Amino acid sequence: MLKCASFFAGVGGIDIGFENTKKFEVVYANELDPYPVKTYELNSKIKVDCRDINEVKCEEIPDFDVMLAGFPCQAFSVAGYRKGFDDEKGRGTLFFELIRIIKVKKPQIVFLENVKNLVGHDNGNTFSVILDELQKEGYHVKYAVLNAMEYGNIPQNRERIYIAAFRNVEQYKSFEFPLPIPLKKGLADIIDFKNRVDEKYYYTAGKYKGDIYEKLVEAMDDENAIYQWRRRYVRKNKSGVVPTLTANQGEGGHNVCLIKAAGGIRKMTPHECFNTQGFPKNFKLPENMSDARLYKQAGNSVCVSVIQRIAEKIIEAL
Repeated sequence: MLKCASFFAGVGGIDIGFENTKKFEVVYANELDPYPVKTYELNSKIKVDCRDINEVKCEEIPDFDVMLAGFPCQAFSVAGYRKGFDDEKGRGTLFFELIRIIKVKKPQIVFLENVKNLVGHDNGNTFSVILDELQKEGYHVKYAVLNAMEYGNIPQNRERIYIAAFRNVEQYKSFEFPLPIPLKKGLADIIDFKNRVDEKYYYTAGKYKGDIYEKLVEAMDDENAIYQWRRRYVRKNKSGVVPTLTANQGEGGHNVCLIKAAGGIRKMTPHECFNTQGFPKNFKLPENMSDARLYKQAGNSVCVSVIQRIAEKIIEAL
């Protein structure tokens, strides 16, 4: 069993993907935000180290074989105005905290996940810095951009970059990212179209400003599609999958995924958003937490089934 330490762990999506293989065990997790920590701890025996990574001393972290990190992507995403390492909130420099820990702990493998824009950010300079830093520490690096609907059998259009770095050159040579697989799961596998859910998720006449409801009723004629309200018009997602979930899914606006289901037009529930990320059906959500926080946690997370497939390939390489 290989020991993993997880950083920027969120609700533990990467950790679940690795542990699902039964070959990895997470022995340490760090996450600054107390809300996803609650969700993580509800589903794990681990007590999460809820501190800023800057405060975490290397000697406080148990020894581990594999570093897991979905390091914060705001500084690298289009939504974060592409500031990269210059992000004034310091999120871009958090990558260097990982390097600080790598220098001391020297894990066999480093596994990182981020937004696909990372590759092109600042004309590729940001990404080359990341690769250079890993190579300086003696790692051989492979990376790939994989879409959840092509590599995770999950009906979500979600492209992410995955970086696998190995100390051992033979393991590096043996490692290949997984090949695409057919998408067999449909929307009905992750969304409950048949049963009524809590009233708060439904759109009704007069509930929202203006004529949003009327426009939705007029446009939403397909019970097997996902729609989004785009400030002035209704957009139908024609590909038969959920568009990329975002962290601000719960705040209204144009990111909210809408469906025509039993009882009328409604948002996807937080649980359905976690299903859309490939979390297990029995994944528990805290009952005393606002939906906005839960939507944010789902949107910030990873596609668990893609992670699991990569983790299985890492095992093969070892």
